[in-house]
Amino acid sequence: MHGKVQIVWHKCVDSTNSEVRRYLGTLADMSVTAAVCQTAGRGRGCHSWASEEGKNLTFSILLRFTDKSPLRAAEAKRITHAATLAVRDFLASEGVESRIKWPNDVWVSDRKICGMLIENILKGDFVDCSIVGIGINLNQTEFDPALPNPVSLKLLTGRDYQLKTALEQFCALFAARVTMLDTTEGRDSLEEEFNSNVFTLDEKRQAELEESIRQFEDLRLQRRDPEL
Repeated sequence: MHGKVQIVWHKCVDSTNSEVRRYLGTLADMSVTAAVCQTAGRGRGCHSWASEEGKNLTFSILLRFTDKSPLRAAEAKRITHAATLAVRDFLASEGVESRIKWPNDVWVSDRKICGMLIENILKGDFVDCSIVGIGINLNQTEFDPALPNPVSLKLLTGRDYQLKTALEQFCALFAARVTMLDTTEGRDSLEEEFNSNVFTLDEKRQAELEESIRQFEDLRLQRRDPEL
């Protein structure tokens, strides 16, 4: 059983994943680092994560596997299973059906509502700890037109959400999913459910999406440094 979730909010950080790394030695299992504002939010690869200040959930959860059911590095995908399914649980609790775009984005129909950056720290052949960075579009209703397909929970439901309350709700669901990692049966169940809800884009659509994201990243860089 993983420990009780502990949430610490920051007004502004560069990246919640980076903040967790800075204090990795002092943070307990299931510690949550959340920020109202990120100045350099990160996505997978070299991608950034754009979010309007105070509108969305941007946070990172530290999972420690020391003295818990060991997780081999080759099985690290199971962390993705737990995290993406927890997001689906959260959205379902608000009446929104979603699906998982491989490897770890969550979409509603053909629009992206959540992205993740999961960084695993290994000790030998096992995962020592994992930093699970998650961004969920919550209240934002206007997005950069250069973004290819964003959507938020408010756009879908018409309701406003309190960031702290929403994060507490999500973390309870996440903790339940993570507990399933402690048994073989739980891990198998997570994988089966993940596989039932994951999809991939065809090669042409994926290439178009990646090109749109590349153009967006270039535009953001030019806005920060007009001389480029």
